[in-house]
Amino acid sequence: MTSDVRAALLAGGLGERMGRLTDRTCKPLVPYAASCRLVDFSVANAVRSGIPELVLMSLHRERDLIDHLRRNWDGNGLRVHFGPHDALVRSGHDGPLPERPPERGTADALLANAEHVFAPGARDVLVQHADHVYDLDYGPMVAAHRAADADVTIGVQRIERRYVSLFGMVEVDDALAVRRLVEKPRNPTSDLVFTAFCLFKADVLERVLTELDAQPQDAWQHDISRDVLPHMIAQGHRDLEHPISSYWADEGTVARYREEHMKLLTTPSPLPPDALPRTLAGEPPRFDPLTGSLLPHRLPDGVDLRGVDLRDSVVFPGAVVEPGALVHGSVLLPGAVVPAGVAARDTVVDDHLAESREGVSALEPANR
Repeated sequence: MTSDVRAALLAGGLGERMGRLTDRTCKPLVPYAASCRLVDFSVANAVRSGIPELVLMSLHRERDLIDHLRRNWDGNGLRVHFGPHDALVRSGHDGPLPERPPERGTADALLANAEHVFAPGARDVLVQHADHVYDLDYGPMVAAHRAADADVTIGVQRIERRYVSLFGMVEVDDALAVRRLVEKPRNPTSDLVFTAFCLFKADVLERVLTELDAQPQDAWQHDISRDVLPHMIAQGHRDLEHPISSYWADEGTVARYREEHMKLLTTPSPLPPDALPRTLAGEPPRFDPLTGSLLPHRLPDGVDLRGVDLRDSVVFPGAVVEPGALVHGSVLLPGAVVPAGVAARDTVVDDHLAESREGVSALEPANR
């Protein structure tokens, strides 16, 4: 069913809303859940679904991202095509990659990679984003898409109305046809949001992109959710929804990143440790019920959490918490150090930063 589906992974954004977490890495490589990186969820979903090829559409710090995908995913049940850099990367070149023209939006990324995305062999194209956290088999979505002879099928999820303005709002009719998609509406009229993955008939998507690209460059926003999908709705294409009831999260800001980590500590966890991709360590993290925290399966030599006031936190492999430190409601990334006598409360700590929900330092003396 999915052998003639090609995935197209959007991974070119700067991740500016992630604050200093993306100072030295691209957003898709931000670590997650003490086990992997953000990009690994979408790639793992493609592998799980039996999709044979994924085209990487990267732009920012793409050498690091390509190296990660080659090391962990390419040839492991999936061929990763590295877009314009594929031949160069596969030739053994390991230096800097040639710079490419800037892109104004996600539709430009598809146009820049059109010869690879629309290469022979794909009946449908699954467009994914590299910064969403979810565990999904796309097989049922493909089956529903083809059974309905849809031109595009988009993932949707029902959320609290007050949060809809952060996403793309979707309105559907009784037949599950998408009638409207509005990106970040000021006054939401629906509680359905676009989960930012969608399945297109390959020939239809290629034709629509060609139509849009023929316009003056300032006449459109070069974006899938602002241009491609609304254009298809307006033109009367068969656009259907595919409801997603399982866990899905968009890691758009530091605050949301920390909050979604805290959800992993609930029982039952929305993403059990055994279900997580494992690209940071060979073994899954473990939930410690005594501290209510997610910890590395094996602590590094010389690391002992006895004497640490640890509660409701996520500790990544490579993080160090010294005896006498306090860590509550925090995420400690690889290389982070919380010294003795210091407290980390409701914060994200990297090897060079601590960001609270307000984006400022949240390390303080432990006795406060």
